[in-house]
Amino acid sequence: MILNIYIADSAYQIDVPREVLENGEDFFSKMDLDMDKGWQMSRTYVECPNALQRCQIAADKIFSALHTHNNELALLMAGYILTRLPGIEGIRVDTNGEIFNTEMIMAADTGTQP
Repeated sequence: MILNIYIADSAYQIDVPREVLENGEDFFSKMDLDMDKGWQMSRTYVECPNALQRCQIAADKIFSALHTHNNELALLMAGYILTRLPGIEGIRVDTNGEIFNTEMIMAADTGTQP
């Protein structure tokens, strides 16, 4: 499955193999357990991030992974998002330090272009 990532004026496609989606659940569940303890999101501490916030956290990790050329981490974070938000097509990552402004683009969002 492909997840489109939009960062400023750049667009990336992360092609997540089916094997990552099927075999990554142990890793994805560990991420959920870590986030169950709360997470610092920009300047705000969120005690129990909801599904959208968890995907915003993973998108922030994709942003960092792409910046540092850590393709494995980007692939795993994209897999996490694809498994947690069925119907997602893309992410518009906020680059101004406000993770809450990262937008998820769902398949039903017709007419939404980056």
